[in-house]
Amino acid sequence: MKVLIVGGVAGGASAAARLRRLDEHAEIIMFEKGEHISYATCGLPYYIGDVIKDRDNLFVQTPEAMKARFNIDVRTESEVISVNPQEKNITVKSKARGIYSESYDYLILAPGAKPFRPNIPGINNDKIYTVRNLHDADAVKSLACSEAVRSVVIIGGGFIGIEMAENLRKRGIEVSVVEMFPHILSQFDEDIAVLIERELEKNGVNLVLNTMVNSVEENGEKIEITLSNGEKLTADFVILATGIVPDTDFLRGSGIELGPRGHIIVNERMQTNIKEIYAVGDAVEVADFVNGRKTAKPLAGPANKQGRIAADNIAGINSVYRGTQGTSIIKVFNLTAACTGNNEKDLKLADIPYEVIYVHPMSHASYYPGASQMTLKLLFNDDGKVLGAQAVGYEGVDKRIDVIAAVIRLNGTVNDLAELELSYAPPYSSAKDPVNIAGYVAQNRLTGLSHLITWSELEQLNKNDYILVDVRTEAEYSKGHIEGAVNIPVDELRERLDELDKSKTIVVYCRVGYRGYIADRILSQNGFKVLNITGGYSSEPSG
Repeated sequence: MKVLIVGGVAGGASAAARLRRLDEHAEIIMFEKGEHISYATCGLPYYIGDVIKDRDNLFVQTPEAMKARFNIDVRTESEVISVNPQEKNITVKSKARGIYSESYDYLILAPGAKPFRPNIPGINNDKIYTVRNLHDADAVKSLACSEAVRSVVIIGGGFIGIEMAENLRKRGIEVSVVEMFPHILSQFDEDIAVLIERELEKNGVNLVLNTMVNSVEENGEKIEITLSNGEKLTADFVILATGIVPDTDFLRGSGIELGPRGHIIVNERMQTNIKEIYAVGDAVEVADFVNGRKTAKPLAGPANKQGRIAADNIAGINSVYRGTQGTSIIKVFNLTAACTGNNEKDLKLADIPYEVIYVHPMSHASYYPGASQMTLKLLFNDDGKVLGAQAVGYEGVDKRIDVIAAVIRLNGTVNDLAELELSYAPPYSSAKDPVNIAGYVAQNRLTGLSHLITWSELEQLNKNDYILVDVRTEAEYSKGHIEGAVNIPVDELRERLDELDKSKTIVVYCRVGYRGYIADRILSQNGFKVLNITGGYSSEPSG
């Protein structure tokens, strides 16, 4: 059996190694159009920022190591320029061998993606850089190390753009990020994204949101960016981080089915419409695990899993990919933000009804030094099935989102979150873990023990129909409160019920939601109609 693999970074390299473990005698040839294979693309911003100091640490495998350990023929600087399914061969443009054909029994396509270049005048200027491969990273790092370079404009506020903003800012470079949408990081809902934006601004990053780039032009030694709001930014160089597109132009006309944006269409076995050809990684269209819709989520974890699945099926093992749920995490200076499953935008687009709660627990036991507050947002349906989660904080965010990601993958519910038995010691968590707390709050919402409302939902109510009550202490109230709120501390509420009008809805809030829940229970059992603002004052958009 002869298997050709196009692309040698994540999915392609994983497929090659798995296939060799399954079949010692298969002939496996891997083609990579770049100089290197199997390197840590996700580590490039940290290499540029000098967090990763040794460039060699970015290499997971080398062609020589792949040959020695797995007996795989790795051909770098070899671009596959066409696929010919009828003849079962590919055409290769090689630096060493020129143009030639190679036959196959099976073909795995893992060409990845390339930076998207919007149609903006001047976008091909030499002072505009992307960060997609090691060559790009070397060029940007060389600039960042130069004393003559002191400013950069980053076009795009996605993961790469924000990671580059942090790493260049830490090198003392003045950074501006221009994002065409109202908020950065579209994987997060607005109420979570604003917390990340505050961390960036606190660390000196200039955010220009809801603004497009109209043109880019050189102005002496500088580069000038004209924005849609009429303003101009001047910098020493520009990083283009406006997203990626599948690198599949070489497949057009081959008979391999492509989606509307050029992604390769595959089934759950990672097989294309041509049975001997499989595809994996950033270039494929996948199913969203939560809502079932077709999507593309370019992530390293799914790409590696897909490579393994394609290899399994070629080797005769029935293996399926059940969709991508988009579990992601990002470091933003001292802050960590992570998400899994669908956000509100996704669910609305898919027309899926959902409930939302917020909690603001401590990262570990509050009496143990170093505890910090996190924000955790949970989305679920009327049956309690968990649909998505987002979290932001300075400690412990990663493990909470990973736990919820596992529950989503197992089609779990908020009851599962409440029942999970998670590791506890004061330096690491609390007896009631933040994941448990989110489960409890969601359970109370579904069982009717808690009557929750969000700040955005409150804005839709007629102010004449409700009384807003701040149930925090007088000291907390005096430091800041919502305009129009009356202060009745929860510990005084039972004795002051006669101050409230039963003909109106009582809307309560505290700092994070717990005292609001206590107030809800007291009031609802005394004949009042109550709404408790989920997440409390800490979730208020301007809070």
